[in-house]
Amino acid sequence: MDREGINQALTLGRSHLTNSIIPESFEFYWQPPLPVYDPAKAKELLAEAGHPNGFDAGEFFCDASYSNVAEALLNNFAEVGIKSRLRPLERAAFFKAYAEKSLKNIIFGGSGAFGNAATRMEAFYVKGGAYAYGSYPDIDELFQQQAVELDHKKRAAILEKMQRLVYDRSIYAPIWLLGFLNGIGPRVGESGFELIPGFAYTAPYEDITLKGA
Repeated sequence: MDREGINQALTLGRSHLTNSIIPESFEFYWQPPLPVYDPAKAKELLAEAGHPNGFDAGEFFCDASYSNVAEALLNNFAEVGIKSRLRPLERAAFFKAYAEKSLKNIIFGGSGAFGNAATRMEAFYVKGGAYAYGSYPDIDELFQQQAVELDHKKRAAILEKMQRLVYDRSIYAPIWLLGFLNGIGPRVGESGFELIPGFAYTAPYEDITLKGA
């Protein structure tokens, strides 16, 4: 996946390619190695896996508002022989089907929920999570351990281990921490952007001001 190329084309390079589904601003975040774009290596790995001519990956589901990202990803897949068909869904229908585990093959999902690394992992990694398609017993066990650990350093170590396991097993293929493109006019004093770390919009509203007001 040409994350950097898609980033430059769609968000002017503003998105962060963290290679994690946990935001950088979350407590207990661990930075994995950055992603690599290497189509030649991808073709080589496909051949080693018994698919020298690629394969049909079925349908690719996404929230319709992010169809532009999904289309770019499908082009990347096609370049190495992975065929897929885009199925954009209206947002409410998409998240309902995602939570009900009725979407199959490839899902381009995301989350704007706040919290820390543990709360994000609970929804996406751990057995019973709202968007977890299956789980690993050792990761589930580590999650239970961190939930009752009162020592901050020990809890941080457990959560880092969980994130390393998820990275090593390629459970997800993170795209980016989306950089929302916003603008403000010359009359704005305090816009409210970035007052809340990781929040893409203007807030708290009480702190937004106009010049001379």
